[in-house]
Amino acid sequence: MGRARVLLADDHAETLRCWHTLLEPEFEIVGSVRDGHALVEAYDLLSPDVVVTDVAMPLLTGLVAAETIRRHDPAARIVFATVHADRMMLRRGLAAGAYGYVLKFRAGEDLATAVRAAVHGEIHISPFPPLAISPDVA
Repeated sequence: MGRARVLLADDHAETLRCWHTLLEPEFEIVGSVRDGHALVEAYDLLSPDVVVTDVAMPLLTGLVAAETIRRHDPAARIVFATVHADRMMLRRGLAAGAYGYVLKFRAGEDLATAVRAAVHGEIHISPFPPLAISPDVA
């Protein structure tokens, strides 16, 4: 089998360049898009093995785009990469069928691992930062 084919989606060009740099040595990057509608269209055209998408994007969120893609292709492998270190958002991502949930500040450590896991049908979740506890609460 050749390199896994990956489609990237984020509304920030710099983030897309970063992800491309992190993933390209191991995976074939088949495209990158900047909104959820373009993600759904590109998925249909390119048939990637894995999608890496931000949760929040213009026109259609990454969550809604992932749900749309999975309705048409239940075997789709989605990895969310987000700034949201929020367990509720994590649950929403997993409910949308995600195989990965990577915190953007950990992309260097976790993104390739999450894509690799998704290719193999496994789930990878970035470690969440510890909760800050006020000394007054303790």
